[in-house]
Amino acid sequence: QVQLVESGGGLVQAGGSLRLSCVASGSLFSRSVMGWYRQTSGIQRDLVARISNGATTYTDSVKARFTITRDNVMSTVYLQMNTLKPEDTGVYYCKMTSPNGMDYWGKGTLVTVSS
Repeated sequence: QVQLVESGGGLVQAGGSLRLSCVASGSLFSRSVMGWYRQTSGIQRDLVARISNGATTYTDSVKARFTITRDNVMSTVYLQMNTLKPEDTGVYYCKMTSPNGMDYWGKGTLVTVSS
């Protein structure tokens, strides 16, 4: 059983900052790849940032503005979002990929950036 719970979303003005958190249950966290995805319309979820225990990946549109980090003791992954833009608006989802390739998703947290 794996449960992911996101928090930290909200309404912010363009240029502002938010910090998202995702807490994972179970014992798989430290061996899993964690990622943040966002859904701006429809059903598609696009990669925002991903972190293993040795590397990070960011989509070009958030590079230099967002930072993904993890705390393996607290089983938590964070997404620090700075200089937010209206186009960053969407539902942000936390995803865990277990060592055997199984994906687990949180329920999402809404981020709204006003002009």
